[in-house]
Amino acid sequence: MTRPFVVGLTGGIGSGKSAAAEEFARLGATVVDTDRIARELTAAGGAALPPLRTQFDDSHFDASGAMDRARMRATVFADPSARQKLESLLHPMIREESERRIAAASGPYVVFVVPLLIESGDYRDRVQRVAVVDCPQELQLARVRQRSALPDEEIRRILAAQVPREQRRAAADDLIDNSSSIDALHKQVRALHEKYTALAQRDR
Repeated sequence: MTRPFVVGLTGGIGSGKSAAAEEFARLGATVVDTDRIARELTAAGGAALPPLRTQFDDSHFDASGAMDRARMRATVFADPSARQKLESLLHPMIREESERRIAAASGPYVVFVVPLLIESGDYRDRVQRVAVVDCPQELQLARVRQRSALPDEEIRRILAAQVPREQRRAAADDLIDNSSSIDALHKQVRALHEKYTALAQRDR
C-alpha cells in the first residue's frame, strides 16, 4: 500500500494552526495532529503514563492520574534535562502513533499538524509539502493571552523556544496568512485543499 500524500502544517503558538486544520478536516482531508496524540498519550489511562511516572514525581500528575500539563510545562522550561527526558519518552510514541494514523488515512491527502515541524529535521523528511500558518508576533501574543491564563512571560518563553518567524516563513512551500479574519483564512485553506487534492492524485 502506498503512503498517502502528506502536508506538514505548522506555525507558531497562537498563529491559527488549529483553525486551519479544522477547515482542512471539514473539506475532507485526514488530519493527524501530534498535539492531540500527545494529549491522548498523557491523559488518564494513557499509554505514556507508566514510563512518565518512572521519571517524574507525583506532583506532575493530577488527581485523575493524567499528566499535569501546566506543571510539566513549568518544569521542562526551567530544566533542559527534564525536557530531554520528557521528549525522549514521548516523541517515539507520538511518532509511532502518527505513522499508524497516516497509514490508515481515508481522505484524499493527510494534513500532519506538527507545531515544531521546522525545528524537527526528521519530520521534514516525512512530508511532501510544508504549509505554514503565519501572523505577526504581537497578534500571536494577543491570541494566546485571550484563550489561556498563561502570563505574558511564559508565552514569550514558548515563542523564544520556537524558530524565528522569518525562518518558518522561509521553510514554507505554502504560506497561510492569518493576520485578518477567519473567512480570509478559510478562503486560503480552500484554495490549498484543491491544490493538495490535485497533487495527491498526481502522486498516486
